[in-house]
Amino acid sequence: MKAIGRAFALVALAALGLGTSLLAVLGFGLGFGLGIIILVPMTIRLIRANARMQRRFALAWSGVEIADPYRPAPPPPVRHRDGFYHEGRQRYRSPRVPAWNQRFNWLIRDPATWRDYAFVLLDGLAVVVPVLLFLMNPWAALAGIALIAYFAPRLVRAHGRAAHALLAPTRKAALELQVNRLARTRAETMDHQTAELHRIERDLHDGAQARLVAVGMTIGAAEQLVETDPTAAKALLAKAREASATALADLRSLVRGIHPPVLAERGLGDAVRALALDSPLITHVTVELPERPDAPVESAAYFAISELLTNAARHGGATEAWIDISHAGRAMRVTVTDDGLGGADPAKGTGLAGLERRLAAFDGVLAISSPPGGPTIVTIELPQVLSPLPPVLPKHAHLIGWFMGLCWIPMIPQGFVAMAFKLSHMEQKSWFLALYLPEPFQWPVIGAMIATGLSMFTVALVLAIKQWRGDKCA
Repeated sequence: MKAIGRAFALVALAALGLGTSLLAVLGFGLGFGLGIIILVPMTIRLIRANARMQRRFALAWSGVEIADPYRPAPPPPVRHRDGFYHEGRQRYRSPRVPAWNQRFNWLIRDPATWRDYAFVLLDGLAVVVPVLLFLMNPWAALAGIALIAYFAPRLVRAHGRAAHALLAPTRKAALELQVNRLARTRAETMDHQTAELHRIERDLHDGAQARLVAVGMTIGAAEQLVETDPTAAKALLAKAREASATALADLRSLVRGIHPPVLAERGLGDAVRALALDSPLITHVTVELPERPDAPVESAAYFAISELLTNAARHGGATEAWIDISHAGRAMRVTVTDDGLGGADPAKGTGLAGLERRLAAFDGVLAISSPPGGPTIVTIELPQVLSPLPPVLPKHAHLIGWFMGLCWIPMIPQGFVAMAFKLSHMEQKSWFLALYLPEPFQWPVIGAMIATGLSMFTVALVLAIKQWRGDKCA
């Protein structure tokens, strides 16, 4: 029943898409004015919305993931020094016209728009036209409904494959999107590194450098008092010693903020455990990684966890936190959960937006679930950062493959086909082994061939079922 409902939902979506695509044709036909200014942009947005819904259905119902292939939206127009908004040789006092032109060109010139339009139009014609033909005859309508009900699972799977064929980004579009994303990420990373360098420079200037200057001045004053007032000189030297210890602590804190020594020496797991010991929260750490990631990945994950723990204690009012570091294939996943008040939002400026920018350098994804009242669950996924695991073949895999691949040779051509030749009294022996033997041995050999093929197939099937059950239980 679920597949039937999905099939009818796809039919309804195809009908809406067909109506929208025909409305777009009408918009182009009307020309400039009502058509180009109003109908065309509106219908293109509706077509894109329909295509996005098709991608969602393909993922949810067929397991086919289809990425959005669209080019990034153009930035808003910027006013120049002369007070006008420029577009080519034209100048405008208001940003409305250049903004509309930019968005219109962005919609029209994107190849993904026309791929969406082609899919929506073809999908509508392929689905709606047969449905209308069936509805013209009541008996045919009943037959059409019966066919949809019978073939519903196959129709849903076929929809997923067809959607992937037309709605997925082409290699050129995917490469262009990746280049744009990398350029944007590179700019954000450089901005972040520049800000980090300024912070380090400010901390050195205002912290350790100022204290070291004070130490030098104090020692100079003590040198002048050594002979005239030894007691005051000793007091100044004690102050210099205290100031040097404070400066050393500042330098160590600064180094930990750049790259903690425990992270470089012992890896992400031990570094996070050390971080948990210093945290004011009761923190539980679980680490399950097959290997150490690269140093930049470890650093990004470490500082992300540190930021999340700080937010939980400072802004969320949490008392307990749970950190889970695991892997799925080559992806590393970090989940930080706290029992705070919730309401975490990157737009509120609690450092989450900075985390997203830092993780974007590794194509990382930051997902936040923080309802009012808590709990707050932040999941970080860094894809393709671990080495691929060597493939592990299941037990008896080679035997299953050989038996499945070869069982048809004795069973069909040397067995059933030779039997058909024998029963039809055909004199052509071809390459059938049994037909070359004396008459008393032909039927036993044919039966032995069929039995051999069936036995090979049965053994392979039993081993495969046992392997599947073992994997399921594991």
